[in-house]
Amino acid sequence: MTVDSAAGRPAFRSLRRGRNLKIPAALHRRQNAKVHAALFPIQNQLDRPPAGRLPGLRVKYVFLVWLGIFAGSWLVYVNYSSYAELCRGHICQAVICDQYRKGIISGPLCRDLCSLRALEWRTCLSASPGRQVYSGLWQGKEVTIKCGIEDGLDPKAGPEAVTRRELVLFDKPTRGTSIKEFREMTLNFLKANLGDLPSLPALAGQVLLMADFNKDGRVSLAEAKSVWALLQQNEFLLLLSLGGQGHAARLLGYCGDLYVTEGVPHGARRSAALPPLLRPLLPAALHRTLQQWLGPAWPWRAKIAIGLLEFVEELFHGTHGNFYMCDTTLANVGYTAQHDFRMADLQQVAPEAAVRRFLRGRRCDRSADCTYGRDCRAPCDKLMRQCKGDLLQPNLAKVCELLRDYLLPGAPPDLREELGKQLRACTTLSGLASQVEAHHSLVLSHLKTLLWKKISDSKYS
Repeated sequence: MTVDSAAGRPAFRSLRRGRNLKIPAALHRRQNAKVHAALFPIQNQLDRPPAGRLPGLRVKYVFLVWLGIFAGSWLVYVNYSSYAELCRGHICQAVICDQYRKGIISGPLCRDLCSLRALEWRTCLSASPGRQVYSGLWQGKEVTIKCGIEDGLDPKAGPEAVTRRELVLFDKPTRGTSIKEFREMTLNFLKANLGDLPSLPALAGQVLLMADFNKDGRVSLAEAKSVWALLQQNEFLLLLSLGGQGHAARLLGYCGDLYVTEGVPHGARRSAALPPLLRPLLPAALHRTLQQWLGPAWPWRAKIAIGLLEFVEELFHGTHGNFYMCDTTLANVGYTAQHDFRMADLQQVAPEAAVRRFLRGRRCDRSADCTYGRDCRAPCDKLMRQCKGDLLQPNLAKVCELLRDYLLPGAPPDLREELGKQLRACTTLSGLASQVEAHHSLVLSHLKTLLWKKISDSKYS
């Protein structure tokens, strides 16, 4: 290729010689752009974005920011609606104090709750709208406040809802009932819920002593109505039956069917720190991981586990009959500041008589139809299509399944194999009465001894 000096342009003489000349790509693109700009000036103006139009990348950012604001607002609304539905302590207090001022109910807590406002309501721990649970402060101590609310009660309900609750809940005993009749009424209630046991007359006497909270030697109608309403709550009945054993929270006071117990155990407080909407969404594996991260060191966990096993023993050999744990989860494994076990929630611990009454004659197609609570399950007789009376798993088997996830991670190497073997043997226990009587106490004793030997000579004991 040569240059024609006259024209100032390259002369492609080599093409006439039959040679192939490659034009550089960059030069080719520049020349094409100049030709396109000269031939299509109007099109170029149309293709150029107006000065006021945002670039595409900025539009995407604006859209993502808007989407984030919308999603965040929706989550805030849903959580607020859930909180307003679950946490209605102000309604509970208004209902109780209204009835106290009318003289319908009474109790050792009423004056501090309604007149002096000395009971401080703090964090909402409710898991269902019908059962209000709050942490609180009373007389300088951390307490747990528990109160029942009618499931159908509107959060904005007025005085008519209070009247309806008064008629339904505090309808017994009626005016004119004598102390003797009230005692008989209480005893019959205890027999229906706990079974016909020789220890129940003493428990009925304890109920009457509790009703006479001002120690004036008589039980007023308001005092009797309050204690009767408390007995209708399963956890309160369990507190009376198991309160002296040390593994259930101690009852501190009551007003009507609102009652106060010792402060929330540590394990329960951590579980309740999660928003209620998130708890069922988290997988079980993540729950276990969080428990290991947030929970105490392994020796402390061993001490808590010993307390849990002792609690199972109390349920099996209780003074007031046998009881079943029908919601066996780590959320109920609480402990004090000294790492002593405390059952965080007794609401799902059911008397054997109540479970058998539920199963008796119940129609079924599969074992899932014979479930009381969350995990108290009996076999289904598919020929008769009726539930059987014995549960598939006793308390100890379900607790051992729980302890496999609670104790084995982080266990000392010299203990892990034997502990795993004992826990596996424990989970194979069935609910048949013959096997429970033969193996229950033996397996329980082996597990407690194994754990206690490991921590007995250390500061953790």
